[in-house]
Amino acid sequence: MPVQIGAPTHNFTDPTGLLSDCHRRVEMFLGALEAVADVIDCPATEETSRGLESALRYFAQAAPKHTADEEESLFPRLRQIRDPEVAAAISKLGQLEDEHRWAAPLHADVDRLGSQYLSSGNLSSAEVDDFRKAVASLASMYKQHIGVEDSLVFPLAARMLSDVEKMAIAEEMARRRKVRVVTEISIGRD
Repeated sequence: MPVQIGAPTHNFTDPTGLLSDCHRRVEMFLGALEAVADVIDCPATEETSRGLESALRYFAQAAPKHTADEEESLFPRLRQIRDPEVAAAISKLGQLEDEHRWAAPLHADVDRLGSQYLSSGNLSSAEVDDFRKAVASLASMYKQHIGVEDSLVFPLAARMLSDVEKMAIAEEMARRRKVRVVTEISIGRD
C-alpha cells in the first residue's frame, strides 16, 4: 500500500484539484527562491545551490504548462458558460492572464541571475538587489493570484463545468505533459 506524506494530491480526473496542487508547488518553489534571496549575497552552499536549481527548473519547465492549462483549457471553457455567478468570476480572468504575462520577465530575470549565481558563485550588489526585488515581486503577485484562483475560479469551475468538459481539460493537461489519462483500471479475473 502506498504511503501518503502530506496533503493528498489530485489526478487528471479532477483537473481543478490538480491545478490547485500545482499552486502548492509554486508556493514551495517560491519559498525556495525567497530563501535563496536571503543569502544570495554570500557564497552558495550545496543546499542553496540545490534549492535554486530545483526552483529554476520548476519555473522554466512546469510553470508554463500550468499557465497553458489555465489560459488554453480552463479559462476559455469558463468564458462559454452563461451564468451570473460565472460572469463575476470571468471578470477576473483577464487580470489573471495579465499577471501571467507580467510575471514572465520577472521569471526571466530570476532565471538569468540565478543561473549566473550558480555558475560563477556570486553576483554584484546591483544583481543581488535585482534578484531580491524580482523574487519579492513574484511572491507578492502569486499570493494574490493563487488566492483568486483557489478560492473563486477553481471551485466555480469544478461546480459549473460538465464532466465532459473536465475530461477534455484533463486530456489537454495530460498531452502537455506527454502522459496518458487513465480513467479505468482493468483487473484480471480468475
